[in-house]
Amino acid sequence: MWWKTVENILPAVSNIAVRIIIALVIYVIGKKVIKWLRKLLKRALERSGADEGVCQFLDSGAKILLYFVLVMAVVNQLGVETTSLVAVLGSAGLAVGLALQGSLSNFAGGVLILLFKPFKVGDYIIEDTHKNEGTVTEIQIFYTKLRTTDNRTVVIPNGTLANSSLTDVTQQDKRRVDLYVGISYDADIRKAKDVLRVIIEEESAKLDGEETAVFVDALEDSSVRLGLRFWVATPDYWNAKWRVTEEIKVRFDENGIEIPYNQLTVSLKTEESS
Repeated sequence: MWWKTVENILPAVSNIAVRIIIALVIYVIGKKVIKWLRKLLKRALERSGADEGVCQFLDSGAKILLYFVLVMAVVNQLGVETTSLVAVLGSAGLAVGLALQGSLSNFAGGVLILLFKPFKVGDYIIEDTHKNEGTVTEIQIFYTKLRTTDNRTVVIPNGTLANSSLTDVTQQDKRRVDLYVGISYDADIRKAKDVLRVIIEEESAKLDGEETAVFVDALEDSSVRLGLRFWVATPDYWNAKWRVTEEIKVRFDENGIEIPYNQLTVSLKTEESS
């Protein structure tokens, strides 16, 4: 009879239902416990004065490890032998390792970044190979995130950053502004240099006590190339550079100092009709 069949399978169905319910409860509670443990880890790291990049990296690693433990607990509750599952994962470890060489390289790169600290969260860096640049916002277990000046997010593998050259623009507290401008060969060089010296001295962002220089850099085909250098605090670099560049043009115009530009002269030859 069909009801006997139902009576026979009912205990098994009930057992499976109970296992599923308990597994769901374990998963829900486990997620909350993981969130709580990550908060404890973050607070402990902040109290120890750890670098923000280290905090982000360890948080990413702890998240992966804790969720792995949670998944194993859920799978075990559903009746799957975790020992056999671990054995299967172990036997497949070589293949997985070969398939994930890039990810392992990125993980190792993240460890190297945290150990040797070529940059930290908050630094503005330029990755020289692909010319990606921006402010470091996160150093995760596999990737580092940059925020560009126009508010885009650039995600770079840690392996790339660890194995290529990069420029940390903001690591130092001061930067030197280097500017070059060409003047006509007919212009008074000494007068032009005096104007540049005045511009430097009047620049509000210039650091007192630091070296300044105004010099003739090169004698080019159609202009005399002058250069000027002065030091500013790193946060003031771009505003000072833009401000001085504009001031050079204004002051040169006021003093009749010509800045030459490329010109093309076209001569038309006509034949007179006989």
